[in-house]
Amino acid sequence: MTEPAAGEAHVRLSVLEKVGYGLGDTAANLVWRTLIFFLPIFYTDVFGLSAAAVGTLMLVCRLGDGVTDFFMGVIADRTRTRWGKFRPWILWTAIPFGVLTVVTFSAPDLDYTGKLIYAYVTYSLLILIFTANNIPYSALTGVLTSDPEERTSVSSYRFVFAFLGGLITQGLNIYLVEFFGQGDEVRGYRWTMTLFAVVSVILFLITFLTTKERVNNVSVDRSSIKRDALDLFNNKPWIVLFAVGVLFVTFTTFRGGVTMYYFKYYVDNVTIAAVFMVVGLLASMLGAAITRPLVSRWGQQRVMNSCILLGIASSALLYLAGPSDIVVVFVLSAITEFSTGPIVALFFAMLADAADYSEWRTKRRATGLVFSAGTLSMKFGAAVAAASSGWMLAWFGYVANVEQTATALMGIRLLFSLVPAAVGVVMFLVFQLYPIDGNLLRRIEADLSERRAGSSEATSAG
Repeated sequence: MTEPAAGEAHVRLSVLEKVGYGLGDTAANLVWRTLIFFLPIFYTDVFGLSAAAVGTLMLVCRLGDGVTDFFMGVIADRTRTRWGKFRPWILWTAIPFGVLTVVTFSAPDLDYTGKLIYAYVTYSLLILIFTANNIPYSALTGVLTSDPEERTSVSSYRFVFAFLGGLITQGLNIYLVEFFGQGDEVRGYRWTMTLFAVVSVILFLITFLTTKERVNNVSVDRSSIKRDALDLFNNKPWIVLFAVGVLFVTFTTFRGGVTMYYFKYYVDNVTIAAVFMVVGLLASMLGAAITRPLVSRWGQQRVMNSCILLGIASSALLYLAGPSDIVVVFVLSAITEFSTGPIVALFFAMLADAADYSEWRTKRRATGLVFSAGTLSMKFGAAVAAASSGWMLAWFGYVANVEQTATALMGIRLLFSLVPAAVGVVMFLVFQLYPIDGNLLRRIEADLSERRAGSSEATSAG
């Protein structure tokens, strides 16, 4: 593999490369957002599984996937090809990702036990291949450039395009299922997801072809898996970010997972859910798009704190909205979604900073492991929220495809508003422990640049 030149790591990236990188998350979110917003109701109302069984399935599969996250990070860090460490995985996993997407949203005619086994197997395989794709993809943020501002910019591009993927699936899914199904939801979901799968494969290939890895490890010794793991658990910025990632995705998954239930049973207008989700995603895209200028003016930590507080307040107020207060629901949710744009963009930019922090302290770099652990935090949060949502719906008395009791409706409202707001409060408190401020970040960048330049000179002299 050809090593990048010493000064190449600090380049400012072209718009083409940033867009190409971002399209990879458009591809991923055509499926990921569908899993969050539509898979629960697909399993309960189309495939015929109970809400409690779906909650347990989500928890078991995603927690089990956590083990593979760790090993995928280790494997990616040790991958050596002429294309780099991380880009090849985007290429290798593209087609399997598409195939498993279609299989997961198919509904074969089986008895209840057979359906449950089918759901466990297909969903587990899909999130396994998602891991093999998304962890290397996320780690690319840390090796495209070593410039912190450019990383924030890349992360902003990434999540603008990630939200674009969500915009497509959340805005069109309901209508595409109706169009392809013509009254048969099983067929509708199968062909809708086939379309999304084909588009995802094409976009992954574009990401592979338009990006380049530039940041190299300048470690003075060969690192072991055990040492990498010890470095990770001694990395305070990463520990804080891990907790923030868990809480952030718990916050968003509670809201996302119950959205279709909220509009189907509380608002009594499931069609308007598509418009609602589009508005929210446009707000998220706007938030992600302006992250870099916000950070340039106020700094990472101040922007992060402000956005978390904004999300808490707007989410909590949603509990007061009645089923006819559609404008209030739209406005408050748009504010909440706007706040998530900078939060998620900064989260992944900060993971790259945490990788730099570890290299700065230990003279060893494990970018894939840092990002795999960050991705694990998001999967863990999604697992906890999805499982809790299913269990809470069952506990409040939810029964699919019937008029819900007042208690069941209250449970849906709580999961849509006050429960995520409470999670947001914990997230805000945890983030106050994040130790990398602007001064330390500049010092780390300068020291690592000096080391890389010295390493390059030594290599040239040798």
